[in-house]
Amino acid sequence: MRMILAFVFAAAAAPGQAGDVTYRFEWQGAGGYVMQGRMSFDVALLGKRYVLEDDLSCFEISGTKDGVPVGRWALGMLLPETTWRLTFAPTPSEFVVFGEDFPMPQAWNMDGFGRNCGDPGFGFNIGGAAQDLCVDGALIVASQVPPPRPMPVERANGIKFASDACRAEALLSGLY
Repeated sequence: MRMILAFVFAAAAAPGQAGDVTYRFEWQGAGGYVMQGRMSFDVALLGKRYVLEDDLSCFEISGTKDGVPVGRWALGMLLPETTWRLTFAPTPSEFVVFGEDFPMPQAWNMDGFGRNCGDPGFGFNIGGAAQDLCVDGALIVASQVPPPRPMPVERANGIKFASDACRAEALLSGLY
């Protein structure tokens, strides 16, 4: 019985919930491309200078071209070969953009050449050449905007995440 109760309590404690702070963001690219996303991490990390990719509990992005969906990527899709880098400054609540100290501060399922987001696939990158998207394994040059353009983020409580957007909870072991 204790094992069943432990399983029920563990399942109810979904990632990205209690103790997490949540944010949403929208990136306006060129050529009618837009990316929307959301993320969460432990509220205790708000005092850090930067929150990095391994600090996130939930993350997901989706893109459109002139309002038509072009792709989506979520943290649950992360594979060992995935290009995954995220640098977020809690104060002033924005993603770090290209600069001398950060040559590629954002690489969300996309390398600097836009060739590894998968096919089908979707990714985003900020590097020295541009901020841009990758769709179905190809760099979308038409989406590019200047690399230093600010990318603000808005704190948003009560965000719901798709089931594949959050890291899996560690399984409880040794319960009997």
